[in-house]
Amino acid sequence: MFGSFTVSLFIGRRYLRAKRQNHFISFISLMSIVGMTLGVAVLILVMSVMNGADRELQSRILGTVSHVVLKDDRPFKDWQSIREIALQNPEVIAGAPFFELQTMLSASGDVAPAVIYGIDPVLEKTVSIVGDYTQGRGLEGLKPGEYGVVLGSRLAAQLGVFPGEYVTVIVPQASVTLAGVMPRFKRFKVVDTYEVGAELDGLFGFIHIADAGTLNRTPGLVQGVRLKLKDLFQSRQVAQELVNLMPQLSGYDWTFTHGTLFQAIKMEKAMMALLLFLIVAVAIFNILSSLVMLVTEKKSDIAILMTMGARPAQIRRIFMVQGSCIGLFGALLGGALGVLAALNVSDFIKWVEKVLDKDLFDAYFIDYLPSYLVWSDVFWVCGLSFLLSVLATWYPASRAANIDPVEALRYE
Repeated sequence: MFGSFTVSLFIGRRYLRAKRQNHFISFISLMSIVGMTLGVAVLILVMSVMNGADRELQSRILGTVSHVVLKDDRPFKDWQSIREIALQNPEVIAGAPFFELQTMLSASGDVAPAVIYGIDPVLEKTVSIVGDYTQGRGLEGLKPGEYGVVLGSRLAAQLGVFPGEYVTVIVPQASVTLAGVMPRFKRFKVVDTYEVGAELDGLFGFIHIADAGTLNRTPGLVQGVRLKLKDLFQSRQVAQELVNLMPQLSGYDWTFTHGTLFQAIKMEKAMMALLLFLIVAVAIFNILSSLVMLVTEKKSDIAILMTMGARPAQIRRIFMVQGSCIGLFGALLGGALGVLAALNVSDFIKWVEKVLDKDLFDAYFIDYLPSYLVWSDVFWVCGLSFLLSVLATWYPASRAANIDPVEALRYE
């Protein structure tokens, strides 16, 4: 009669559904399910939001800065051959020349530091997303000899200038004139502004690479080549490979300029997941507690089953089935609730902002709450929660299997 797993499954499910005399145990079991459901759901939701923020940072910040930069100690002319050699690497999908200038910008009495990049407007679109976030003419408005500049929105606001107005670009390189040693400067017309939505909006400006060479008194020359990769996490290896092919150049990748930011986000994501998993741990502890009390309540029933021929392994399976059912139900319900919340949290926050008539994210680099659901996260959260709930049943189930039928029935 007791030779099959089906009997253990039947009795375990019967205990789970039965109306027990001790309603406190039933309440703890219900709270275990609710706790695991909420823990799994919140964990999936928070991880999805952090994945969304991480993806926005990658697409915006790393879409603006260079994945790999190849430079020489001095400005050079033959950048086309360097670009062609780099494009032969299977990881490199685009390349563009640049000229970098550390400058001060001045307009209407306001002064702000800025990094001005001389670029080729056509090729720059292949390595940067700045052109996708301009407000008007964009990078196409930069023409050689016209001395136009595209500024970040924060930088333009700091200087109080709008498209069509002028800023003075001051290069910290002295020029000897009849009046003495003077800093090099030139008036530029603001062609357009861009707004990526990150701190880069207050740091960078873009001019035509021919104007940058003229301003630096190195016409026709460039400082280096910017590269865009298929997989930005291969940047360090690609930079090393290209420098080995062209030893006259030096190379660096985005991890030297923004690597610490993404390492901090990765660590924060891991710590947040660990803290939120404590909610699941509390629910698992509740499962263990409820099963221990159930074993104590059902001592006489267990003893009767043993006198009828049930073996300790079968008794153990009965209570493991019950605890596993609680864990499985909580994990599946929490997973479904977490997926539903992750897919709709952005729209929900927008609705809250509309009701409150307030922008909740105006102080951040993005103006909405991003959410990116990674199904592998859902599977491992639900799977690990269920696995831990199964492991939590081992102690009370073993305790039930070791009950002495004689002692349990002595006072019955």
